[in-house]
Amino acid sequence: MSRKFLGAGWMLAFITLLPLGVAGCGSSASTQTTDANQSESRTSSNDANESGKGMDAIREAAAAKKYLFMFFSKSDDDRTLAMRKVFDRAMEKVADRARWIAVNTTDPSEKAIVGKFDLSRSPMPLVLAMAPNGAINGGFPNKCKEQQLLDAFATPVTEKVMKHLQDGKLVFLCVQSDKTRLNYEAMRGIREFRADARFGAATEIVMLDPTDSAEAAFLGDLKIDPKTGEAMTVFLAPPGSAIAEYKGATDKAELVATLMKASSGSCPGGKCGPGGCGPAK
Repeated sequence: MSRKFLGAGWMLAFITLLPLGVAGCGSSASTQTTDANQSESRTSSNDANESGKGMDAIREAAAAKKYLFMFFSKSDDDRTLAMRKVFDRAMEKVADRARWIAVNTTDPSEKAIVGKFDLSRSPMPLVLAMAPNGAINGGFPNKCKEQQLLDAFATPVTEKVMKHLQDGKLVFLCVQSDKTRLNYEAMRGIREFRADARFGAATEIVMLDPTDSAEAAFLGDLKIDPKTGEAMTVFLAPPGSAIAEYKGATDKAELVATLMKASSGSCPGGKCGPGGCGPAK
């Protein structure tokens, strides 16, 4: 099983174009992710010092724990003006939980934000929706509808998962609560997988309580019944694919085999995998 989640305002097909800081082929998972982490650390440090109203808006929105909608354009042609009208109407409706910024990508003073999102070859106009944790939860090139922008707000767990995926990590989304059965058994294979030096640094575990009403939209995207009686596990790989789903117990050997299968299907010769390269055997 492999599928991409396109609900909750996600535009993952476009988000895959954004830089994830993932190394090229030939790296092990741990080396790959160490490089990604170092890159992310440098990026975060650079972000704090970069100038321009776009970078200022990112820092201010994060500090206020609000979403930031960014409208990027190069000109004032008819398509840009039409999309800007839609954007402005939507922003009026979300003023209580989001901030917004308009950036002309040809402005030399905005070089930092253009570089951050690698926008030099992106279609314009373009809207990006960023969660407070830095995850991009929506990308809308050329045109968009007002409702798409209003739907770009994600659940808290969705934001966590998206941030990890965009950082080039593998994610085990563990759907369980004190009422679900086989919780320990579901975690056993995952913990053994993460304890393996090949995968540990490249792997994140995110918990989701199916009884949490705030996560109903995400559960809907996952097609998981919130009344599930057994623990569920979704194995995700960058940029946003679910490569496997498990009910009840997990087994490390099966998880490794699933990852290798997904990796071998992503690039010629079986060397590349989700988000870059599959871990070295």
